[in-house]
Formats: sequence, structure tokens, C-alpha cells
Amino acid sequence: MIIVTGGAGFIGSNIVKGLNLKGRTDIIVVDDMEDGHKCFNLADCVIADYVHFEDFLFMLQSGEPLPWEIDAVSHQGACTDTTEWDGEYMMRVNFEFSKHLLNHCLKQNIPFVYASSASVYGAGTDFRITAETEKPINVYAWSKLVFDQYVRRVIDGASSQIAGLRYFNVYGPNEYHKAGMASVMLHFYRQLRDANQVRLFSGCDGYSDGEQRRDFIHVDDVVKVNLWLLDNPDKSGIFNLGTGGSRTFNDVAKAAVGWNGSGDISYIPFPDSLQGSYQSFTEADITGLQAAGYNDDFIAIEQGVPMYLDFLKTNGRP
Repeated sequence: MIIVTGGAGFIGSNIVKGLNLKGRTDIIVVDDMEDGHKCFNLADCVIADYVHFEDFLFMLQSGEPLPWEIDAVSHQGACTDTTEWDGEYMMRVNFEFSKHLLNHCLKQNIPFVYASSASVYGAGTDFRITAETEKPINVYAWSKLVFDQYVRRVIDGASSQIAGLRYFNVYGPNEYHKAGMASVMLHFYRQLRDANQVRLFSGCDGYSDGEQRRDFIHVDDVVKVNLWLLDNPDKSGIFNLGTGGSRTFNDVAKAAVGWNGSGDISYIPFPDSLQGSYQSFTEADITGLQAAGYNDDFIAIEQGVPMYLDFLKTNGRP
């Protein structure tokens, strides 16, 4: 069996689909299905079992063996709302749960691949994986960093794989349920559909209107790297996962408008609520991932944005 936590969510469901394409259906999805719309993310997938997040956490805390023989764990489950400031909730979901699951995997020598986040770098412009670059600017980012720090304390003595992936700006199918936390590509699709325009933030942090830069990575590439790690259990470490190159929001908007065949680009005032907690620039340093042996090309936005918008138009759920 392979456990995929957050398996009904955005990246988790795409990993489940990727495993299905490799012939694996012995998958246990751990998630919270209070938002039943997430069922659509798995409607075309095959899984072996579903366990609610709280029930699974209780199993881990009991210290009893899990009722399955586990080959590997893909830990994607988390609270990913960067505007959430309930620290107790964030630490329970993102740190305590992760720690219990990792400790179980260490005891049972189970490979453990997990989702970290580029948010740990905060508003900095240096994205090397070193302590001096890690300066979180919200409690979500801090919860991810604290778990990375825990991993650093145990990874050297581990007899099984521990691999963390610091995701940069991921976009692609199955993010409908993420509301405001969904990628700009989904927001642009809806804006073009409803008003034939896309809206970007005006300038901030020294950047001109729409010229803030992010490392945008298609979810298909994220899945490829996750599955590559699961196929290479000798690879351990914390790795950045982006394309290695940043693009402006204007670049993404132009790709979306080009796909649509028409549309205007407008700029709205930068929100006061995001002042001091917004990353105006991200660009993954992927030398660690390359050194580990992953050297496939990544999907550029000129290909990835139309591919995703085609999916949205065909799928019909946004």
C-alpha cells in the first residue's frame, strides 16, 4: 500500500492519478472531506481505502501498528491557507501530524516523501536551502519551517528515505476547492470568462505594475518529481521544487489573454492585508535536486498555461 495524505486535494489527487498511470491502485487516501467538492478530484482515480485525517492521526498517536503493509508515504496533507493565523490549528495540522507520521515511518523503515513550501524563504531573494535564507513571514510558512528543522535533526541517522520538497508556485488541474489560495491561472480563467479581462496587483516592493516575479511550476512536473523520489528511495534531503526560473505576472497574464484570443490587463491597488506578508519574488535554486539526479525539463508557462486553461474550459467546473 501507498499512503497519500491530502490525497483528495490539489497536489495529492494528481499524485494519486500519477500512481494510477503507473499501475498502482493500492492507495490509501488520508484527507478531510468536509468539503465534498473534493470528490471530483478523485472521480477518475482508483484507490483502495479512505481514512479521515483525525482518525489517521489517532491511529498514529496510539502507537499501534497500522492495519496495512505500507510501501511508502506521500505526505501532501496540510493547511495551505497563508492567510490563516490560528497558530494552534496550523501547528496541529502541519507540524504535529507530520511529526507523528514521520516517526512512524522511521520506526517501520518506510520511505517518506513530504511537501514543504517555498514560503519558508519569506520576502527574501535568496532561495538556497540554508538556515540563513529561511525567514517566514506568516504562521503557515513557520509551521512548514519548523517541520523542516525537525527533519534536519533526524535525517542523518535515518535508515529509510526522508525527502522534503519545497514547492514554489504550483498550478494545474484540481485546485477548484482552494478558493483564494488557488493559482493566478485559475483566477485569470474566471476573469476572462466573466469580464474578458485579467486583474493584477499594482506595483509593490520596488516592482512595477504586474512585474512581481514568481517561479511557476505545473503540477504535472511536481508529480513527476514526487514519483521519481518514490522510485529512488536512496534519495534523501530537502529540495526546492520549482522550474529554476522566475516569470512575471504580466507574462502569465499575456499567456492567458493569448489563449483566450482577446482580453484586457488591468491593475488593482495592492491590498493592505498583504503588506509585509507577500512574496514579490521567488525563484527556486534547484541545484540540490539536480545533484540528486533529477534533470528532466520543466514545462514553461507558454505551454503550461494554455494546457491548463484548455483543461478548465473542457472540464467545465470552475
